[in-house]
Amino acid sequence: MDRLYAPWRRSYHLKKPNGCVFCKIAKSPEFDDENEVFYRDDICFFVMNRFPYNPGHFMIIPNRHIANYEDLTDEEASHIAILAKKGTKILKYFGADGINMGWNIGFDAGAGIPEHIHFHLVPRFKRDTNMMTTIFNTRVYSADFRKVFEEIREISKRYL
Repeated sequence: MDRLYAPWRRSYHLKKPNGCVFCKIAKSPEFDDENEVFYRDDICFFVMNRFPYNPGHFMIIPNRHIANYEDLTDEEASHIAILAKKGTKILKYFGADGINMGWNIGFDAGAGIPEHIHFHLVPRFKRDTNMMTTIFNTRVYSADFRKVFEEIREISKRYL
């Protein structure tokens, strides 16, 4: 079994689930900096993914607690789609050579928090697959998470 030492995850493991983490973030704008939220409005918010696939990976999350895409109002769905276009501009300015985007609806589709839907924007970079991923089936996050958040937050001011 391969092991990757990641001591910063200990605090995550010790947390006792107490309601929906996304709802807590939605209702706590005073903690936006701590939660790495870089945009919010009456419908949704943008937040960095705490366990990102690549540097710059963030999510657009509706404020309303909702599990199913089809239960979004037309206003919510349209608003998130328009903001996703702006999100691609943010990631391209950040330096992404490509972008993966999408919803994982339900646990079986890969949603880590299936009770509250969220839209992923994952930047892709030339040569972001290397021997660690290919041979050892291990992803390496090649940047300082906090610095990436601060850079994305600054770039987002151009587009949001």
